[in-house]
Amino acid sequence: MQPSSSSSGALSRRTMLAGAAALAGTTAAMAATATSAHASAAAHPDRHAKAVVFRNVRPFGAAKPTDLVVVDGRIANGPAPRGAKVVEGGGRIALPSLVDAHIHPDKTTWGGSWVSRRPASSIADYVAQDVELFKAQRRPVAERAYGLMSHAVARGTRAMRAHADVAPAYGLAGVEGVAEARRRLRHALDVQIVAFPQHGVIRTPGTAALLERAAREGTIDMIGGIDPIGFDQALDAQLDLVFGIADRHGVGVDIHLHDRGEKGIKAMRGIIDRTRALSLAGKVTVSHVFCLPGLSDRELGSLAADLGAQDIALTTVAPSDSLVLPIARLREHGVRVGLGSDGVRDSWSPFGNADMLHRAQLLGWVTDVRLDEELSDCYRVAAHGGADVMGLAHADLTPGAPADFVLVRGECLPQVVVDMPQRDMVVHGGAVVARNGEFVG
Repeated sequence: MQPSSSSSGALSRRTMLAGAAALAGTTAAMAATATSAHASAAAHPDRHAKAVVFRNVRPFGAAKPTDLVVVDGRIANGPAPRGAKVVEGGGRIALPSLVDAHIHPDKTTWGGSWVSRRPASSIADYVAQDVELFKAQRRPVAERAYGLMSHAVARGTRAMRAHADVAPAYGLAGVEGVAEARRRLRHALDVQIVAFPQHGVIRTPGTAALLERAAREGTIDMIGGIDPIGFDQALDAQLDLVFGIADRHGVGVDIHLHDRGEKGIKAMRGIIDRTRALSLAGKVTVSHVFCLPGLSDRELGSLAADLGAQDIALTTVAPSDSLVLPIARLREHGVRVGLGSDGVRDSWSPFGNADMLHRAQLLGWVTDVRLDEELSDCYRVAAHGGADVMGLAHADLTPGAPADFVLVRGECLPQVVVDMPQRDMVVHGGAVVARNGEFVG
C-alpha cells in the first residue's frame, strides 16, 4: 500500500492514455480465446451443454440489441442449443467485467464500525496502525475479506490480485483469511493471493520464514516485497530472498515499489536483473512504481524496453496526476499494465470502495481526459489491463471469451464511465452472481 501524496512530477496527463485502445489486441498469450474444446462447444453447441441466452442486450453500447449466447461458461458463436435458459437483458449495455490488479482485502474494515485514524507520515507509522487495527477487530480476516470481495463482485469485478500481510504480528492469518474468502467465492471471482511483507522482509525478523512457509503450503500464488532500499534498506538481501523463494516454489513475484528517483530506479534494475537470471519472465509484477512518472522520455523508453523484454508487469492505482503510470508509453514496449483499488477503508485511508468502474473514472479524472475514446480507454485498462497482469483471457464478449460481463443502463461506454450506473446484473462464467448491485451468492 502507499500513503497519499501530492508531490509533483513530470507527466503527460491526457496523452498518457493515447493509443491505449490497443490493449484489446496486445498480449496475445494472456488474452487467448477458448481452448480447442471450448471453441468446439461454442461453435457446435448441443443439448447436453450448459447454455444460457442473455436476450436483448447491447454489447459495448451498440445501437441495435442482440442476444449473447453462452455455452459452458464462454461466449458462443451461433444459435443457442434447444432448451437453453433465457435471461432478459432489457436493452441494457453489456460490458466486460473488470479486473482489480491490486487490492488489500485482509486490512479492510468494510462493513464494520467507523474507525478514526491518526496522523501518519511514513510507511512505518502506517504499519504500526495496521497492527493496532488488526488487534482491535472483532471480525476475523475471512469475514471482513469476504464482505469486501463479494461487494467487489456486485460492482462487476471478475478477478482480483489480493495482497495479504505476512508478518510476525499476524502470522499467516491474513493469507488464510483471504484464502477462505476465495474458497467461498470461487464460483464468482478468480483470485490470486500475494504473501505481502508490509513490515519489511529484512527489517522484521521472522518474516522470511513466514513467506517461505506460505509458499511451501501452496496457499499463495505470489511472493511480495516492499521498497528494498527506502524501507528495508537492504536491496540485494531482500530481492535475493524474495526471488529465491519464488524460484524454489514456482510462484510469482509482486513487489510494492514506492521509492522514487535513483532509489526506485536502482530497485527496478535489481528486479529486472533477477528476473532475467532466474528465467522468471512473465511471472514478475511491480506495483505502484512511483519512480517512473518523473523520468524523461528517453529514460522511460530505455527502462520500459527492458521491462518489456523480461515481460515484467506493472500496476497502478491512479493515486494522483503525478504518480499514475504512463500507461500508453509503457504499452508501446509491450509492458502489461493493470489498474487496482489498493486499500479499502483500512488504517491507511478512510476511502475506497473496491468498485473498479469508479477506479476507471478516477483514472480518467487524474489524467484529465475528456474525449469519448479516452474515456473508453480507461475502461479497457480496468477490464483488460488487469487481465493481462493476472494472465487471464480478455472477457471481450467475442466468441470463445469467458462469459464474464456486466449489464447496465446507459447510452454508451464513455457515459457509463462518467455516470457509474448501478450494475444491474453481473455474470461470471455464464451464471448471474449479482443483481441490482447486490451479490446473490
